[in-house]
Amino acid sequence: MIFINRSAKVVKGGRRFSFSALVVSGDKQGRVGIGLGKGGEVTDAIRKGGENAKSSLLPVSMAANTIPHEVYSEFGGAKVLLRPASPGTGLICGKTVRAVVESAGIRDVLSKSLGSKNAANVAKATLQALRRLRTREQILRGRGLEHRIQKPS
Repeated sequence: MIFINRSAKVVKGGRRFSFSALVVSGDKQGRVGIGLGKGGEVTDAIRKGGENAKSSLLPVSMAANTIPHEVYSEFGGAKVLLRPASPGTGLICGKTVRAVVESAGIRDVLSKSLGSKNAANVAKATLQALRRLRTREQILRGRGLEHRIQKPS
């Protein structure tokens, strides 16, 4: 769970509150998704957000416990920079980016969140950045150079 927002609707008898929850879900093995759930109760919103996140799991390219290369992404006003880190570094990132990256199963990464602090946009920018990652093998395969992939001897 990343963020819970309470909104109010003013009616004749007072205020009616509803809740929205931004939830991230992942299998910690290279698949991650985010979902937004809305409901009259916090628990309903979290449950719906979790269901939406699980139904939108997307694959992420990883190199061991980190990411294959540096990546920068923008979503709305939020800007996110992710950089690979050496083993044992851990997750050097803010709350929102950490939730998304941790759910994907990445253990070592350096990040910087720039621009907007809107949790939904930062989470979407992080997911967009993770989706743009490609391993060396995937790039060569895309270029039709599969036969040039050399295994270390």
